[in-house]
Amino acid sequence: MSKPVVAIVGRPNVGKSTFFNKVVGDRISIEQETPGVTRDRVYADAHWLGREFTLIDTGGLDPQSQDHFQTRIREQAMIAADLADVILFMVNGREGVSPVDQEVAMLLRISKKPIVLVVNQIDSLSQEQHIYDFYALGFNPIGISSVNALNLGDLLDEIISHFPPQSLEIEEEESISVAVVGKPNVGKSSLINLLLGEERLIVSPIAGTTREAIDTTLKAKGKVYKFIDTAGIRRKKQLEGAIEHYAVLRSFYAIDRADIAILVVDAQEGFTEQDKKIIGHAHDAGKGILVLVNKWDLIEKDHKTYNIWKADFRREFPFLKYASVEMISVIKKERIHRLLPMIDRIQENRMRRIPTGVLNDLLQEAVLMHELPVDKGRRLKIYYITQSSVGPPTFVLFVNSQKLMHFSYQRYLENRIRESFDFEGTPMQFVLKEREA
Repeated sequence: MSKPVVAIVGRPNVGKSTFFNKVVGDRISIEQETPGVTRDRVYADAHWLGREFTLIDTGGLDPQSQDHFQTRIREQAMIAADLADVILFMVNGREGVSPVDQEVAMLLRISKKPIVLVVNQIDSLSQEQHIYDFYALGFNPIGISSVNALNLGDLLDEIISHFPPQSLEIEEEESISVAVVGKPNVGKSSLINLLLGEERLIVSPIAGTTREAIDTTLKAKGKVYKFIDTAGIRRKKQLEGAIEHYAVLRSFYAIDRADIAILVVDAQEGFTEQDKKIIGHAHDAGKGILVLVNKWDLIEKDHKTYNIWKADFRREFPFLKYASVEMISVIKKERIHRLLPMIDRIQENRMRRIPTGVLNDLLQEAVLMHELPVDKGRRLKIYYITQSSVGPPTFVLFVNSQKLMHFSYQRYLENRIRESFDFEGTPMQFVLKEREA
């Protein structure tokens, strides 16, 4: 089941980032008394009384930007309404109700999502009288102090009371979840529609838990695929300045729900910074990765262009040498028939398990061919290797000292494993554990 999503909305300097960091237990968002610091939407997992949820910290609504003020208010309200199960509307208890707060309240009421009004910066009992003014916004206010953690427990109780009830998950047919991500207008939805039409298969819609997008289930040759489409940003003309940040956030969320991420790139535009953010998140999250360069029919090319593009990808993304890459044209239906077999192969590789004995034979051979590193007269020793889990493949190395394991030697071991076994399309993870000789 997907985790409930809680979005924090409010104007600058009401304490959104401080609250965010206090709840998730880490200083992820930047805390600074300068409007506009939190430009990217930041999110992290949190939990309270056994309930896990995803908390999103959004940028502040800037009342000084007269030209774009209304657009920015609508942007923030849209993000919260679109992604969140619960919206935290945060205001500054010291400053009282502002015209900006009133306008945000009006827009949030339209969302039909549960709204929790949080009056922040109530740092002592003597300041609680300031809370009552905020009833004018039409919600029941809860006073807190993010800095002093005052009443945070009461607020979190209120938040989780709006979550769907916990229930036993219904056993579903085993499927491969695939997030189709990338910039707007690169052909994500068209690709999914083509796959559905090409295969002439059973299709059933599954409503997304926390957003309006629809996941689509496709059955082919005895296998089930669930495609998570991240297209569908509404009112694009009004939100030109926000599209990139919003698309990245939605892509991150889709990747977290998936087994495999398909990054769709426009061949005419090439690889962008947004692509790097998205695919880097998939790598860090241990997801399988397939990169599709779409609109291949629209660029000039010769017999070398195909291989040049693949080489360019390896150079742009050196940490993704394992990723599967293919050039396609959705319009011309070029190489579309290869995609489902590629997805199958990536998932098989993500779930591949290597026997411990085979791994240790490989380790001994690798050590003989490449001497273990030495630091200040002390040599690294690797006693044992075993695979602890799959999806992604995770290997545990028992060593005499974690500090002696240089990154380059770990990469060498990874390359040796990849040379011996098919792990194309999936990252690997290594865990170091110290053990006495």
